[in-house]
Amino acid sequence: MTAIRISGGQLYDPANDVDGEIRDVCLQHGKVVAEVGPEARRIDARGMVMMPGAVDIHAHIAGPKVNAARKLSPDERRNDPVDRTELLRSGTGGLVPSTFITGYRYSLLGYTTVVEAAAPPLAARQVLSELRDTPMIDKAFLILMGNNQVLFELIRQSGGGASARLRAAVAWWLHATGGYGVKLVNPGGVEVWKQGGGNVNSLDDEVAGFRVTPRQVLEAIGGAVHELGLPHPVHIHANNLGVPGNADTTVETMRTLSGRQAHFAHLQFHCYGGRPGGLPRSRAPELLDYLSSHPELTADVGQVMFGPAVTMTADAPVSALLRDLGGGKWLNHDTEVETGCGIVPYTYRAGNYVHALQWGIGLELFLLGQNPWQVMLSTDHPNGGSFLSYPRLIRLLMDRAFREDQMRRANQRAIRRTALRDGLDREYTLNEIAIITRAAPARRLGLRDKGHLGIGADADVTIYHDRADREEMFATPRYVIKGGEVLVEEGDLRRADEGTLLCTRAAFDPEVSGVLKPLFGERYTVAFEHYPVRDPALREPARIVEAGT
Repeated sequence: MTAIRISGGQLYDPANDVDGEIRDVCLQHGKVVAEVGPEARRIDARGMVMMPGAVDIHAHIAGPKVNAARKLSPDERRNDPVDRTELLRSGTGGLVPSTFITGYRYSLLGYTTVVEAAAPPLAARQVLSELRDTPMIDKAFLILMGNNQVLFELIRQSGGGASARLRAAVAWWLHATGGYGVKLVNPGGVEVWKQGGGNVNSLDDEVAGFRVTPRQVLEAIGGAVHELGLPHPVHIHANNLGVPGNADTTVETMRTLSGRQAHFAHLQFHCYGGRPGGLPRSRAPELLDYLSSHPELTADVGQVMFGPAVTMTADAPVSALLRDLGGGKWLNHDTEVETGCGIVPYTYRAGNYVHALQWGIGLELFLLGQNPWQVMLSTDHPNGGSFLSYPRLIRLLMDRAFREDQMRRANQRAIRRTALRDGLDREYTLNEIAIITRAAPARRLGLRDKGHLGIGADADVTIYHDRADREEMFATPRYVIKGGEVLVEEGDLRRADEGTLLCTRAAFDPEVSGVLKPLFGERYTVAFEHYPVRDPALREPARIVEAGT
């Protein structure tokens, strides 16, 4: 591998307490090193900004729902074709790009690691195939467990606790699928909705036929993940997403997990006051207060960006609601035993009260929060907007004048129901941007070699021109280096890279197979023996992150 010295750049590496210092960064054998020889390639970064490669902790880039979303938008694919070159493969763009284009466009933004945030374990083969097909970035996926009927039975048998048997089952599922972590989406609530029961009103509502409650699912699986010491804590999409008054459910979910590590996904969609059926209002300050007093909890924002989006979620009740609100094309799907799925193409409009409020609540979460290590950048791609809108979101955080101009274009009744007009003049620094897009996501994912540029870190570096227009700056990195190789230079992809699959392993008692096999026989149409992914072309090679390390 090429040895590289990046000289004279302004380094932002908050994980190592480096805030804009002029430094050299040396890379060799895919890692950051203390020194390289005189023969090393030199990149002159004087007057430029250096950061670790960016890390997206929550996006949707692979799996059945992503493919279904592509099928729902053939016009977008026709309007954004990408031709094959001597270096790159062909594909299509739009809000849900094809696998190759997803990797290329993330790389062109300076991202080197991306997590697919919700995959049915039953679809692991497809998810792994697509992630293997997504170049340029290191990648991982979280497996859905919040509405799994076999796990419901184990939780019921244990009386709602994180039993040794349940811990072994969680570890077995990660091993069987090649997953990185555990995702709970509307725990218990999707199964309730499938049965015609509507939304979960309380965490203590019983899931009919299983004698478990959402609270027991949270406690049992969240506790199992915590006790297994997985590198990433349980990743939660709370109940009642998007429903006025759901802030109460969110706070109660946080209380249920008190004392245990947890990450809350797209928090903006869970910060609403008001009453079901009425207009929502912001309760973002209250949730931020709770987070600030509970450092074991983190969140990503799920910022809404005005313009087209595609809502795709394992939370099938939400998609049914959006279908009723927006009309047009939609899709809903049941994954047997495990989860649901819904896709609705959607447009967020600045003049719409609810959309403007969602936009404002996201900005409140960013701007009112005092600890950027707890509240990380995401748009829940493509639910709140495409990952290609990240540079504009960064400008909203860093440029008060630009933000106020955008506020004037939004529904004023909604803006008045947020804190954005209350003298909220905060502007993010480059160091804070490096935290919410790099250092904090990598730390929360337990990726010790990513999100920083200390000695021994992965040689993932993004170098930017220091432009006054922060949107332009973050949209067009000068260089993107991954694994010690220059992939992007002056907005052009210069080298193809396959990227690395990231997986988690936790020790478990193999005797758990004897417990799971009869339950599979009762519930699944797939035989237990055929369920695990055994194809080495899909599973290996991968970087294994062991639990407890």
